[in-house]
Amino acid sequence: MGKITFIGAGSTVFVRNVLGDIMMTPALQGFELALFDIDAQRLNESETLLRAMKNTVGSQCEIKSYHDRKEALRGAKYVINAIQVGGYDPCTITDFEVPKKYGLRQTIADTLGIGGIFRNLRTIPVMLDIAANMREVCPDAWFLNYTNPMAVLTNVMNTAGGIKTVGLCHSVQHCIPDLFKNLDMDATNVRAKIAGINHMAWLLEVTRDGEDLYPEIKRRAAEKQKEKHHDMVRFELMNRFGYYVTESSEHNAEYHPYFIKKSYPELIERFNIPLDEYPRRCVNQIREWGEMRDSLMQSESLEHTRSVEYASRILEAMETDVPFKIAGNVMNNGLISNLPDDACVEVPCLVDASGVSPTYVGALPPQLAALNQTNINTQRLTIEAALTGKREHVYHAAMLDPHTAAELSLDDIVSLCDDLIDAHGDWLPQFGGERRAPQTVS
Repeated sequence: MGKITFIGAGSTVFVRNVLGDIMMTPALQGFELALFDIDAQRLNESETLLRAMKNTVGSQCEIKSYHDRKEALRGAKYVINAIQVGGYDPCTITDFEVPKKYGLRQTIADTLGIGGIFRNLRTIPVMLDIAANMREVCPDAWFLNYTNPMAVLTNVMNTAGGIKTVGLCHSVQHCIPDLFKNLDMDATNVRAKIAGINHMAWLLEVTRDGEDLYPEIKRRAAEKQKEKHHDMVRFELMNRFGYYVTESSEHNAEYHPYFIKKSYPELIERFNIPLDEYPRRCVNQIREWGEMRDSLMQSESLEHTRSVEYASRILEAMETDVPFKIAGNVMNNGLISNLPDDACVEVPCLVDASGVSPTYVGALPPQLAALNQTNINTQRLTIEAALTGKREHVYHAAMLDPHTAAELSLDDIVSLCDDLIDAHGDWLPQFGGERRAPQTVS
């Protein structure tokens, strides 16, 4: 049948969902599931888990681990990517702790902000290495990217990498169910139109039987804001800008300059913002995996229910030519007319045997396009920094980041970038060389 390669297969729980779905999909039986990860122990754990699941679901897929990435990719028809370069320890810790010395606090730091910039800078070279391998051994394969920062990495793979790439994220899938559950509304037969950029796509229309549901959503959201809850930032953005955003409040708190502010510390409490949320999640996930690993590894059978992940459905649509609609991250090229053509946007896409076909959206409301553009500015300069190796473009990316620029002076931004480059060391070899003159942290 063919080969489906999973890069970053040490992400065992995620592998279980994505490849478990594939093993349960009739149209994908007979494919080789090629696993690759730089961590041999985690790779072995994923293979063991998948073999137990194969026994349970009766799959005809072949499971095979590789210790050479190019060989894992050789002849692949589809490639699924879920790498995290540098991991939680040391790189995520560095992305949080160094900015704290400047009074710059973050929540997730995996998409935008100073943490997102540096996650991109250490991930892009690895992605381009994968692209080079693919151009040699599987040039026609589709690349399904799950790794953050989604917009930048998907952009780089399509453009500099020369690989057919679609970026996949959960936020659009969960937008309506989570919003309606939070507001105690019935989501049955709701139709929605969503577009923008990853983690900042907008619920442009939301209807049932032709009725606009936004008035009721906004009425209930205003009532909800009278009490503490987990989605206060998004409701405030909707109140001020008119539309609900797809990604969570903890993410959006750091994509904008309005919420995490040294000069207004009361905003953290007012909007219930979980600072340092991602490190907490990482620690908990590591602990939870340690607790469940032994029992999972000893199981000879493992139940699985097909998840909401897009991957198996995309592959199924391509193999059967039965269309499936997704929210995909793709190059803009005029899809959203008031965002740059060279930006990566998140829009409805139709998938069938011809591949991924994005749909035309037109112009976003001007205030929404403007908010997207603030994030695109940093994304574009981050790509420029990664592709040229010029430290000055790292500074430019950080200077244009909404949250960083709102909190730090230009001198402090330069100094912070230098400190992060030094702290990451061998993770960022392309930015060695002269530092700018050191500045005093204000």
